Amino acid sequence: MIYRFRIILDTEEDVFRDIEIEKTATLEEFHNVITQSFSFDGTEMASFYTSDEQWSQGEEISLFDMSDGNNPVRLMAETRLEDVVYESSPRLLYIYDFLSMWTFMVELAEVAEFENGREYPNVMFVHGQLPDQAPDKEFKADPEDDYDAYDDDEGFVDLDDYDEMDFNENWN
Repeated sequence: MIYRFRIILDTEEDVFRDIEIEKTATLEEFHNVITQSFSFDGTEMASFYTSDEQWSQGEEISLFDMSDGNNPVRLMAETRLEDVVYESSPRLLYIYDFLSMWTFMVELAEVAEFENGREYPNVMFVHGQLPDQAPDKEFKADPEDDYDAYDDDEGFVDLDDYDEMDFNENWN
């Protein structure tokens, strides 16, 4: 079977690629075709994240294991598309270059039959040009997380009394 995806750059302008790839391909193979289709050199770190209908970031699937060995990391080279993308859960987030934060929304559009004579992966459609810089990201906390610790004086140092504190006396 073949998965047909739309990969959309998270920007105001319409920039996307439609790609078809075998469902047994690894996420690393998918990463490679995405970077090539958007004309990246492919030398930067990248990760896929499972996602829900609201594009919430779920489990990370990384290009390289950057952990210290304590927390096992799921790797692109060891993860097949069919293991993380289904018709009932068709979305992934893809981040390329963690300094620039190129952010893409990846959605399974269709599951199709393999076509003899066609090479996969296949970039089916290209729309829009990649901007010179990644779009700025604005990170906002959820309203219920909007907690100001300094509204409650209990347990916090009064900054007006800071100069009166003796460092040695209060050292733990």
